[in-house]
Amino acid sequence: MIVTTTAQPSERIARQASHLSRELSATLKPRGNLTVRKLMAMSEDGRLIVVTEQEVRYYEGQTDSPFYFHPSMAFVRVKRLRRGDTDPLIELSGCEAGDRVIDCTAGLAADSLVFSYAAGPQGSVTAIESEPVLCAIVRLGLAGYETGLPDVNAAMRRIELRCMNHGDYLSSLPDKSADIVYFDPMFRQPIRESSAMEPLRAMANMDALSEEVVEHAKRVARKSVVLKEHQASGEFARLGFERKHVNSSKIAYGVIEL
Repeated sequence: MIVTTTAQPSERIARQASHLSRELSATLKPRGNLTVRKLMAMSEDGRLIVVTEQEVRYYEGQTDSPFYFHPSMAFVRVKRLRRGDTDPLIELSGCEAGDRVIDCTAGLAADSLVFSYAAGPQGSVTAIESEPVLCAIVRLGLAGYETGLPDVNAAMRRIELRCMNHGDYLSSLPDKSADIVYFDPMFRQPIRESSAMEPLRAMANMDALSEEVVEHAKRVARKSVVLKEHQASGEFARLGFERKHVNSSKIAYGVIEL
């Protein structure tokens, strides 16, 4: 994998690119006049990260469409919370101000952001992501993305993102040391209409949840353990969750109340 910058990088993005290359054990290469396609052809595994002033862009294979951090629908959901509306995940999980939440499958940290806003400054969200490249891109996005709303920016900055296996993290925690443990693994049955998820699927950990991990989650959580899946998924029954439909959506939440 190669890490590079724009053609005339500022000192800030040059430092960021250097740090990323060390973190991901990638080759740091000056951009010069090289195009994205030429750099990807030079990369042994066809992977490329371009650090720009606005974002960190990840390219893989032959695609010209990069993956980058964005809050997407999470921003819309948080804006609804700001005006006093409800959110199905917050309602079903029982999340309140001051709660400690563990998001075991961070991905783009969309649900982490919704939890962080709902839990407020007195609460906390620890987001776990096992894939190093995805974790690095999302961590930098959470630290630098500007929504135009100071309270939403603050909610993003409060999220603590850790690059590790969620099973290892949960097993290390004391009993009842969090309020809510949340899982949003890559769906066993993908929703293909969700085009925003396709670049993520190529990067994400595709492993199914294990019963052992769910047992650790039940031990660690005080209020609830929540699973997000396709509404027709058999994972709810397999893992002991009570399925909760969300209006006409194709997704559903499974809840274990404690």
